Amino acid sequence: MKYAVVLYDGMADYPVDALAGKTPMELANKPLFDKMGLKGEVGLVKTVDDSLKPGSDVANLSVLGYDPTKSYTGRSPLEAVSIGVKLLDSDVTLRCNLVTLSDEESYEDKTMIDYSAGDISTADAAVLMKAIEEHFGNDIFTFYAGVAYRHCLVWHNGTTDLGNMTPPHDISGRVIGSYLSDCENAQKLISMMKESYKVLSEHPLNIERMAKGLRPANSIWLWGEGTKPQLDNFYEKFGLKGSIISAVDLLKGIGICAGMNTPEVEGATGYIDTNFKGKAQCAVEEWENGADFVYLHFEAPDECGHRNEPENKVRSIEIIDEQVLPILLEALEKYDDYKVMILPDHPTPIKTNTHARDPVPFMIYHKNKEIDGVNNVNENSAKATGIFYESGTLLMEHFIKD
Repeated sequence: MKYAVVLYDGMADYPVDALAGKTPMELANKPLFDKMGLKGEVGLVKTVDDSLKPGSDVANLSVLGYDPTKSYTGRSPLEAVSIGVKLLDSDVTLRCNLVTLSDEESYEDKTMIDYSAGDISTADAAVLMKAIEEHFGNDIFTFYAGVAYRHCLVWHNGTTDLGNMTPPHDISGRVIGSYLSDCENAQKLISMMKESYKVLSEHPLNIERMAKGLRPANSIWLWGEGTKPQLDNFYEKFGLKGSIISAVDLLKGIGICAGMNTPEVEGATGYIDTNFKGKAQCAVEEWENGADFVYLHFEAPDECGHRNEPENKVRSIEIIDEQVLPILLEALEKYDDYKVMILPDHPTPIKTNTHARDPVPFMIYHKNKEIDGVNNVNENSAKATGIFYESGTLLMEHFIKD
């Protein structure tokens, strides 16, 4: 038996005016996905507990079968682990985005122009993060470069009692002043964010970027605080050798903490230009090398939701159907039995450009156990089946053991 979870990050949505009142799932041409849905189990699952924020960290942990109310210690520690940071129990980590802010004199009056600094490259980001570490790094604070705009701060002997450290993708196009934490414990961090604007705005690389018409990465933005993660080993939990394939540090960190394999795929970007076929072929190789369970994560639909790109969100769903599912299904047919589950982790509605906590549609196809499903898998058809799982942990138990 082989298992595949194909996770379309942020795929679920609300009706979109620009898409004739349909959701991207409803409009997308996804014949293979829907063909499996005709003979598969379709329903809804609640992946985010009401006590937690609807982040990809919480939601993916839930889908993988881990109860976030018990195992979640923050987003940034998972990302830190993925880039090789060795954490002490007393360390606090924060996600450090490189962002583009507007040029008002007062930091509080600036607007969040771009939470990704114009899709800054990993190479450019490394240069700027080196400057940040040289300027701010000391026995208390250490900065680590990650991938693209996503980086890490380790605060030695720090605290997670920081008030509201707002994710930058939640405030695109908004003036940032009211989203800066006023908690006393956070003021050292807020001061670094403010000072970073001068450090980065005057950096030669950003001057060069602006001359090329690129957005400058002119500030760091700190959020997603947490402590050293503790996850049960996936094999010990489910009896399956597992792999996670993703371009995103967060997912790689979850995989590492769970004792799963996390192979690198050349050209995996986390956006609609990612190496879709390469990631699918990597999944095939993981099965051939002994993996029982492969979790194949695609960030593109989520990024399109954050960026208010409805057509690209539709297209990202279609590309996975065209370039990923054929490779996976052809490979899986070689085995006596297999199961495929396709779902998002959470909605990322075009309307709001940020995450939502609504239950999400799922589809489970079992090679040797076909049932009557639906002819188009989407938010409404999944709800209409009446099948509902109260948590991702329950759904994963069902997927593996039933």
